[in-house]
Amino acid sequence: MEAVQELAPTVGVESACDALGMARASFYRQRPVFGPALPAPVIVRPAPARALSAEERQAVRVVLNSERFQDCSPAAIQATLLDEGQYLCSTRTLYRVLEQDGATRERRDQLIHPAYQKPELLAAAPNQLWSWDITKLRGPAKWSYFYLYVILDVFSRYVVGWMVAMRESAGLASKLIEETCEKQNIQPGQLGLHADRGSAMRSKPVALLLSDLSITKTHSRPYTSNDNPYSESQFRTMKYRPEFPDRFGCIQDSRAFCQPFFAWYNDDHRHSGIGMMTPAMVHYGQAPHIREKRQTVLDAAYLAHPDRFVRRPPTPLPLPKEAWINKPQNSDEKTH
Repeated sequence: MEAVQELAPTVGVESACDALGMARASFYRQRPVFGPALPAPVIVRPAPARALSAEERQAVRVVLNSERFQDCSPAAIQATLLDEGQYLCSTRTLYRVLEQDGATRERRDQLIHPAYQKPELLAAAPNQLWSWDITKLRGPAKWSYFYLYVILDVFSRYVVGWMVAMRESAGLASKLIEETCEKQNIQPGQLGLHADRGSAMRSKPVALLLSDLSITKTHSRPYTSNDNPYSESQFRTMKYRPEFPDRFGCIQDSRAFCQPFFAWYNDDHRHSGIGMMTPAMVHYGQAPHIREKRQTVLDAAYLAHPDRFVRRPPTPLPLPKEAWINKPQNSDEKTH
């Protein structure tokens, strides 16, 4: 073992083991017992004859960093120079030169999209923050659709306005928003309206209407459905109803479906996010009274059979105090 250790730095471990008749596995297994690991031999490889000289590499570096080619990829530089009758080196060598300088990043001159701010919106009462969106309903034939517009109150989950139309239109959206604001008696400066970044949502007619009504508008970030969660959740509830059809025969059929659905959603559907109240109960201020009635029933049940409630007297689910879109980590320091 010691003889192998003395000979290995000169001829290598494999040759030393072969010369002394020792298996390499035995040498490596016993080596920690006899001493520290052998230092790895430093092998100095000669430069290939075909490698660029230092002067040639510097010339390549000057071309790569020139004002003409500073935002071009090596492949594009190579093609341009070939068209002009000049060859410096291969495309791979161009990349190697850039790698030595730590410059192998995106070189093309491209548009930098702005960083969209995450919307952090708070509703502490009905008619403070609405969310609206448009979804497609399949028509009778392939690639035919009807368009369902829905405006939802974020705090109460109450659908304050809806409409089914043949197309997605900024004019129709403006009309629905204006009529819904009149129906809910929205005052200037009272409401915020949130939507995604669809064409109708960002259209000029809608923006002018909201400006005239003194309504604050906000938009989701691109391709971020979580920025409009309440509308997305409402659409899912609708489309997963047992009676929701695969296709509607005509626009009248879609309206005939939506009419009872939204009546059920507002007046009968008990939502876990608002203390198992219906949206109408919360939207029109009935929820505190109904919760008191539930508490009375639970108190009577507790008096009748206290042994059935092991930990504590029963209480109804709490009522919502606020509803957030993207609640910040420290919401006490944030304002709407």
